Amino acid sequence: MYHKCMVSSSPPLREKTRAVVRSLIAQTAMAAFAEKGYDQTTVEEVAAAAGVSRRTLFNYFKSKEDLALSGLSEQGERIAERFAASAADEDIWESLRAAFHVLEEIETTTERRLEIVTLLFGSESLRAGHAEKQSRWQELLAPQIEQRLPLSEHRLLEARAIAAAAITCLQAATEEWSRLRGRVDLFDLYDAAVQAVRRAH
Repeated sequence: MYHKCMVSSSPPLREKTRAVVRSLIAQTAMAAFAEKGYDQTTVEEVAAAAGVSRRTLFNYFKSKEDLALSGLSEQGERIAERFAASAADEDIWESLRAAFHVLEEIETTTERRLEIVTLLFGSESLRAGHAEKQSRWQELLAPQIEQRLPLSEHRLLEARAIAAAAITCLQAATEEWSRLRGRVDLFDLYDAAVQAVRRAH
């Protein structure tokens, strides 16, 4: 039975292959954006660097912005999965902090991470898109947070507020980490932001 469960839960090979190609194109795009600038890099240049046609690229991504922000959706899903795996009686804020650590597990250098963060926050369109993608994180986390809260008339509202506050703290910490050029631990900054929010009430 265990074997059958493992087989049925594994995505088909075609889906795995598509995910790999999508990831490689996205990595190529981010490298090009970091080197030349988001606005200065064309989709055609990204396609050529990735060794695919423009048409093929758009089979994987809806737009240039989607190309730059694609990783955020996957990160949100992994964060939600990590939160769901935490103990139900654990402090919600502790579980959220541990879930956000998914971002630290991405294999990259500090320099590369700085390039990406600078890119995301340096463009108005990408900054707006980044906020929109992170609002999806809130949608994923809020129902899980709600289950841990005491029954009340406004339990879902409270859950959404906690998720939104935690994500905003993470974003503020990331911007400060970028401003400091990675010289301070990101989660030390996140902790400071969360403490400020929780002290306020």
